[in-house]
Amino acid sequence: MGLSRGQFLRLMGAGAAGALLGGCASSPPPIDVTAPEFADTEPSGTVRLWCRGGLQPTTQRLVDRFHAAQDRVRVDLTPVPDGQYVTKLATAIRGGRVPDLVDIDDINSALFVHRGVFADLTPLIDALPYRDRLSPGHLALSARDGRSFGAPSLADNSTLWCNAALFARAGVDVDETTGSFEGYLEAARAVAGLGDDTHGWFFPGNAAGALAFTVQPHVWAGGADLITGEVGAQRAHVLGNEPLRATLEFLRTLWTEGLTPPAVDSDDGSRWASQFQAGRVGMMPCGFGIVTADASEELLAECEVRLLAGPEGGRSFFDGGTNLCLPNGSDNPVGAWEFVTFCLELEQQTSLPETGYIPVRADAATDAFRARWPLAAPPLLELDAGHAPLSLAYARIYNQNDGPWLAMIREAVFGDGVERALRAAQPRFDEILRQGDA
Repeated sequence: MGLSRGQFLRLMGAGAAGALLGGCASSPPPIDVTAPEFADTEPSGTVRLWCRGGLQPTTQRLVDRFHAAQDRVRVDLTPVPDGQYVTKLATAIRGGRVPDLVDIDDINSALFVHRGVFADLTPLIDALPYRDRLSPGHLALSARDGRSFGAPSLADNSTLWCNAALFARAGVDVDETTGSFEGYLEAARAVAGLGDDTHGWFFPGNAAGALAFTVQPHVWAGGADLITGEVGAQRAHVLGNEPLRATLEFLRTLWTEGLTPPAVDSDDGSRWASQFQAGRVGMMPCGFGIVTADASEELLAECEVRLLAGPEGGRSFFDGGTNLCLPNGSDNPVGAWEFVTFCLELEQQTSLPETGYIPVRADAATDAFRARWPLAAPPLLELDAGHAPLSLAYARIYNQNDGPWLAMIREAVFGDGVERALRAAQPRFDEILRQGDA
């Protein structure tokens, strides 16, 4: 189902982006990756690459390695602040001055895929010998009508971090207690019972995006999602969603029983991992790089990582990260694809944990990788358990602090309870989805 220009502008989530694209120039012709001139051209020249500002050190490292490996193609890297990425790319599209390649948040890649501004890479991706080992969550967000418009680049996955030393002191086993909410509560109560300002669980209770990253996987593991239907006809699945209800009740129990630090209700994520890194928290859903960036080697040696469980079992994780996409109008698509395939080589993929990220290839989890990066390996071993919601209204629902997702969690966990929160959230989710699909 195609989207009109007006629909796309409203779904960009920012009025400025809409204004900038309102007078969009004529779209450039689609890049044909099956054309002889694409297949027969030797990669050369300069590739203008945009990356997310927060990923600049990681992307620059890949660019430096690419330059060291060959001398035919140079990459000119431009970091774009994460909060401005969508608007700036929209501006470039409007002005007909697109970069040759974009490394874009996989959630946001869907906005542009469904507007038809990225090249169809299906033949190139299907020809990759490791195609069936690429992250399905990333691929789903860059797909439309069975075609692929982006290649996974790197992963930022949410998993459950456990302080195994605290588990041992509390007399509970990590494996036996991390497969359901009942087990989580058993372990959280035991760890909190140690005293000494020790807590069973941590979550940043006033950080919309962080909660979306770490709470939704419990729902997915329980076999449900919060948004149903295809783009263009989506609806919220909030009321009657039993895994969601159980998840909110679980978080409320953690709070009301005092199993979390007392200030989680106001925590905006700015010091997300600090108490876990200090050795005072037993369990914390989080991302690999957030924990490892400032954790001591001693703490990391005491950590174990598991996928996030549903109310009664199942496993899932948020399949975040980035996709590499070629905007139609790229001046050097051949050189851009050369860089894409370089980034996907195992040598580059297995080095990603050095800068806080996880590979997007399941076959990166070799014995050597698992020995070197045991805390990064769990998502790779169950890559099909990863998920990332496909909705062009994702940012407005989940990432904005005035959106319905954060309001629902705060009402359910810290307010008047789960039932009231669910009833208020259903129409707010639906309203945003209707606006997006109008």
